Amino acid sequence: MADVRLPIRVTPRASRNEVGGWQGKRIAVKVTAAPVEGAANEAVLKLLAKALGVRAGDISIVSGHSGRDKVAAIRGYSRKELLQRLKKALG
Repeated sequence: MADVRLPIRVTPRASRNEVGGWQGKRIAVKVTAAPVEGAANEAVLKLLAKALGVRAGDISIVSGHSGRDKVAAIRGYSRKELLQRLKKALG
């Protein structure tokens, strides 16, 4: 099964960690971590893994390491399944 690519828009140094809704074609993700030495990227991965109910090792950032717009790759799941999980997480 191919990796599912998920475009995200990150807001570092937020008041709380949360996966927001869709912001255009991207998922809005807020993390309290600062964008220093990969801390915000690590926080994004942990938050997305928890929200999607996947193992942290199954998710990685494949582009946008130093910017706010990133693309995460999730392996082992179908796009349909991940979108259903995301919809459930968003309430």
